[in-house]
Amino acid sequence: MSQIEDMNTRSMNIILHAGDARVDYTEALDKAEKGDFEGVDALTEKANQEIIEAHRIQTRMIQDTIEEDDPDMTVLFIHAQDTLMTIKTEFAMTKRMIDLYKKLSSKE
Repeated sequence: MSQIEDMNTRSMNIILHAGDARVDYTEALDKAEKGDFEGVDALTEKANQEIIEAHRIQTRMIQDTIEEDDPDMTVLFIHAQDTLMTIKTEFAMTKRMIDLYKKLSSKE
């Protein structure tokens, strides 16, 4: 496998893990919005683990690139980084919204 192919494969793994996180936290938010908090914490933890894995791959790729004399970058890697950072931000806001739904539910 060439260096570019390897980078693209790892970039796709970042995108896939980040996307899986988005699915999980969106499901958690949907449940919280309906007042159904059963399983919400498990879903957000699952989402968090997906983000951690995506971030681990990203960090390794960046470290590998730093160690190279003539590093290659691909558009897919740039897209993967953008996707991960967007989803991390969405996840942080989702956790806050779920906490807010929980507080509102406890005051009813």
